[in-house]
Amino acid sequence: MISFEQFTLANGLQVIVHEDPATTMAVVDVIYNVGSRDEDENLTGFAHLFEHLMFGGSENIPSFDTPLQKVGGENNAFTTPDLTNYYISVPAQNIETAFWLESDRMKQLAFHTQSLETQRKVVIEEFKQRYLNQPYGDVWLKFRPLIYTKHPYRWPTIGAGIQHIEEAKMEDVKAFFQKHYVPSNAVLVVAGRVKLSEVKALAEKWFGPIASGVRPVRHLPQEPEQQEDRTMEIVADVPANRIYKAYRVVGRYEPGYHAIDLMADLLGRGESSYLYEHLVQKQRLFDTIGTYQTSSIDPGLLIVQGQVSDEVEIEKAEAALEKAIHDFAKSQISEKDLQMVKNQSEASLVFGEVEVLNRAMNLAMAANAGDANLVNTEAAKIEQVQQEEVQKWAQHLFIEGKTNTLYYKKIAK
Repeated sequence: MISFEQFTLANGLQVIVHEDPATTMAVVDVIYNVGSRDEDENLTGFAHLFEHLMFGGSENIPSFDTPLQKVGGENNAFTTPDLTNYYISVPAQNIETAFWLESDRMKQLAFHTQSLETQRKVVIEEFKQRYLNQPYGDVWLKFRPLIYTKHPYRWPTIGAGIQHIEEAKMEDVKAFFQKHYVPSNAVLVVAGRVKLSEVKALAEKWFGPIASGVRPVRHLPQEPEQQEDRTMEIVADVPANRIYKAYRVVGRYEPGYHAIDLMADLLGRGESSYLYEHLVQKQRLFDTIGTYQTSSIDPGLLIVQGQVSDEVEIEKAEAALEKAIHDFAKSQISEKDLQMVKNQSEASLVFGEVEVLNRAMNLAMAANAGDANLVNTEAAKIEQVQQEEVQKWAQHLFIEGKTNTLYYKKIAK
């Protein structure tokens, strides 16, 4: 259970406070309700570009890292299809420095040509290194547009193509910031050795004067129901053949999410899972195999991916994988096995709440989804999942006309 208090500033900034006197640190976490799903299809990669630009200096602070390092602080950020998260950890007595830094770049980022060019180069290099110059790096760049035909999840967070960042104009960058980086579109979480009264005073002092802006209203295209199996093939200089399968599932906060998550664990999480036992240990067709959910806010994906063993034809491996998935869907899930994966999930929750930074981020993401207290209902939702519900989802998902398959083949020698 993560205890917290919350209040909202007049400009719409939602503030959540988690007091933990057992630590000497304080965390300031800011989530902006903007991710790659909010981008124009002709200007993709902007949410991720801003993750970098936000460290390029603001109105009164030309170097973001310098003052933070002087007070013993650390910071980082990440972008997802659904949100952008910035976080700072400092010794609790220096928390006002974090308020100053975060509020100044929310108020007015410094839009310098040099900063844009520097970060543009960083992102382009990241694009090349992560997506173009490493084995299997382009999987999601190419696979997403097969799975999603309408929804903006069809491109990865770094963008649909490198040209959108190469050609990004300053006026487009400024417009993106002014639309999304406003108090009414953000959540601020302060956690650690702090007091509610202290946070209220600091929030009013540093964030209160910032104009609220207009919270953007999403009108995202809805993905039509998939009616046919889809396949694609990539041949490249990679060390082994791989198979990726994707099935469309519900969003992170929708009914059924936890049942699907437990079902995915039973199917392909770890060496005790169904697919590992049948395809790796018994048949020796795959070297590795695993299953996971993307856990996106809008309807996401259940992914099955495996690396085919040397000397095994990819067609033979794929046929065995299909059979194993359908056999699993028809098999009776035991209460013992279900309880085992429930215990694993609940243990992961508990372990994830050890660090105050993780607690802060979990609160921020839940609040961004509409209710900070969602963090305290996870364990109960996991425990409430019944065998019949898991069985129902397995039978619903793994049917003809709902599968997306990518064959990633090594060059024949």
